[in-house]
Amino acid sequence: MTDVTDATAAAPVKAVDSSATAQLLAEAAGRIDAPDVVLAMSRGGVRTVHTGGSAEPGPVARERLHYELGSASKPFAGLLLARLVAQGRVRYEDRAADLLAPGLPVHPAVRRITLRHLLTHTSGLPGLPADFYPQAVPRWSTDPYGNYPADRVVRAFLRARPRHRPGTRWHYSNFAVSVLGHTLAAATGTPWEVLLHQQVLAPLGLEATLLRPGPDGTDATGHRRDGTPLPALDTGGFTAAGALRSSPLDLLTFLEAHVEGASGSPTDPSLAAALTEVTRPVLRRGWRHAHTHTLTWFQHPTPYGPVLFHAGATLGQQAFLGFRPGTGLAVAATATRRVHRADTFVATAYGLLTETP
Repeated sequence: MTDVTDATAAAPVKAVDSSATAQLLAEAAGRIDAPDVVLAMSRGGVRTVHTGGSAEPGPVARERLHYELGSASKPFAGLLLARLVAQGRVRYEDRAADLLAPGLPVHPAVRRITLRHLLTHTSGLPGLPADFYPQAVPRWSTDPYGNYPADRVVRAFLRARPRHRPGTRWHYSNFAVSVLGHTLAAATGTPWEVLLHQQVLAPLGLEATLLRPGPDGTDATGHRRDGTPLPALDTGGFTAAGALRSSPLDLLTFLEAHVEGASGSPTDPSLAAALTEVTRPVLRRGWRHAHTHTLTWFQHPTPYGPVLFHAGATLGQQAFLGFRPGTGLAVAATATRRVHRADTFVATAYGLLTETP
């Protein structure tokens, strides 16, 4: 893992052909097998949305339903941390254990874990706590997280024995980002749901982005691979890592706020600073350091400039968020079928982001 100081130059914004974009999205949706599919694209602030799927549409338009984001919730957590840092309320180098349980004896490696380590998956923590699996396996396909509450996540962190020295290796961790959420709540004296709403959702006008199921009929229904419907996911104490639900239209608004030149850019200095900060590359990892990351996004090079993206999946739904800084292009996609090896959802959404001029 290495630090990154320079970003790839972005390509200039081109004129938008809305009819061509609509055709592009329609063709892409045809490659995705799911009861509900939404592909939404913003190009220079001009939005095009395609909806489809094998199920009959319900009374609420697919693009206005709330979809489970799973790990695509993490960019929201990252933006929240960046804004709190810009406000001077916390620092990236603050130690999580000191904020969660001041004075409590913990393993020396746990004591060294900072907020930055938690967000960037460099804390040395495993993907999930070791004691998570015995209670989750019997309910793996229906409710693996619901019986593992917030206080248990915190206790698991405080007694953890990290696998690697913090800051030395990258290992994707829902556990770590969940701990970040509880740490920020403790540091600010504000519940996570309230904090996220105050600092991110409300300022960006994301009225259809929620941390729990919405009113009856407003939530998309997830499905197993065989098409069997699933109940709404309960993420238990792993809220910051994957609890958000959002509409594709709200997701476009969130992405547009990250894209230079898009309409509706925030005027609040701390939010503007946070939106800039989360797009800045901070580390590389993997063979020849080929994989680049910002605080919260994966970053890949393309002929049209760098792309930043994050995907997520729950027991029966999938989501993809991505944008090209400086080019005016953003893509949000959702689908209501459980992910599987031959699934084309992520590849299709990623292609829209990386192959569109």
